[in-house]
Formats: sequence, C-alpha cells, structure tokens
Amino acid sequence: MPEEYIKDKDGMKIRKLVELRTTTAKEYEDVMLARVEEFKNKNADKSNFNNFFQNTLVSTFGSLLDIKLGIDKSLGEENVKKIHKIIENILLFGL
Repeated sequence: MPEEYIKDKDGMKIRKLVELRTTTAKEYEDVMLARVEEFKNKNADKSNFNNFFQNTLVSTFGSLLDIKLGIDKSLGEENVKKIHKIIENILLFGL
C-alpha cells in the first residue's frame, strides 16, 4: 500500500492512507482468529483444572437449558407465560 506522510502544525509526521482496500477488515479478522486459535492450542495443556471446571459448567448449563426447553415445550406457550408472570410477581414482591 503506497503511503504518504503529511506534517501537522507541530511538525509531527502523520501517515496518510492513500489506498484502502475493502478486504482489509476480513484479513484482520482472519489474522486475529488465527492468533486466538494459536494461543488456545498453545495453552490447552497448561491447566487441567480449568478445562475440567469449564467443561463441567458448560455441560451443566447445557443440560439445564435442555430440561427447561423440554418443560416449556410440554407446558405450552400460554402456561409458560402464566408461570413467567407468577415468577416475576414473586421476584418483584420479594424485592
């Protein structure tokens, strides 16, 4: 990319971009994702506790969400709205 320098009022050189490509953002995104993947692979074996803890939390929350979705589906939309309203009233009354 050709570059030009301009001087501001204090005499500092400022680089002026002459050409801006539309693919630049995609290139930056690809580089950042590659760097994140590199760090992930590099640090994967360093902490078994964190891996176990994170996997346990993710699977627990995933299971809870599956159970909630199953209950919501079996109750039906109207009953779910009623239950949400009751829970909101209890929470608001408790506050």
